[in-house]
Amino acid sequence: MNSAVATAVLPPDVRLMNAVSALLVAALLATAAWGLIRWAVRLPVFNLRAIQVVGDVSRNSVASLRANALPRLHGSFLSMNLKEGRAAFESVPWVRHAQLQRIWPMRLKVNLEEHRAAAYWEARADGADAATEAAAERALVNSFGEVFQANLGDVEDEDLPMLAGPSHAAGDMLQMWRALEPAAEKLGESIERLDLSGRGSWRATFGSGAVVELGRGGEAEVVERFGRFAHSISQVVATYNSPLLSADLRHADGYAVKLRGVTIQTPGKPVNRKR
Repeated sequence: MNSAVATAVLPPDVRLMNAVSALLVAALLATAAWGLIRWAVRLPVFNLRAIQVVGDVSRNSVASLRANALPRLHGSFLSMNLKEGRAAFESVPWVRHAQLQRIWPMRLKVNLEEHRAAAYWEARADGADAATEAAAERALVNSFGEVFQANLGDVEDEDLPMLAGPSHAAGDMLQMWRALEPAAEKLGESIERLDLSGRGSWRATFGSGAVVELGRGGEAEVVERFGRFAHSISQVVATYNSPLLSADLRHADGYAVKLRGVTIQTPGKPVNRKR
């Protein structure tokens, strides 16, 4: 005797309704779960209990960090956005970089890297040259050639050079100063100020007040030009027993110098003794 098994097939519209209902239930459950999580992470039990600061802290005290960074921290141990937290600490004067890490239970570890001032910075508007003294910004340059803002009165090293040039040139200018300084030291001098005009012309001012026009060119070209000058100027100064006031290295076949009471152009040019 044969028996038949009947299978009921739901109409398409019923199957669609069942699928939609399942999706709605899943969405409601997901929303409820997300709301529960958001509520849970804000419970007092997840509040930060301590912030540990390590790394460079010579420029920033606990009071300074508390006043400048803590008001910008939002959320609990679980809900805090670490990227925003990093930005809060990097907004503190002298802080170059901050790295944040959650440490269980309920602690935040902050590793700070501070700026190390390498030079003072005077930015000029585009097109301004050294002669205009049109400073648009006064700040500091760190050891990486990056400009940063801080209280200039907090700088302890009074021998930092002044770099003055276009706003984008701080890194190149610091590198140029470092390349020129050894030759200046051989003269018993230091480059107290280095200017770069909008047209790309370099000027160095010694600690003695003497001004040297270095001319245009890349680092290697300018350093070589200055090196030749530094190699011979000592003999010129000794010959006339008079201190250097200024020099112009922008001549293709030599340089012109002005000593106190003496103007010289080399090579093969007459000496003009000012009375």
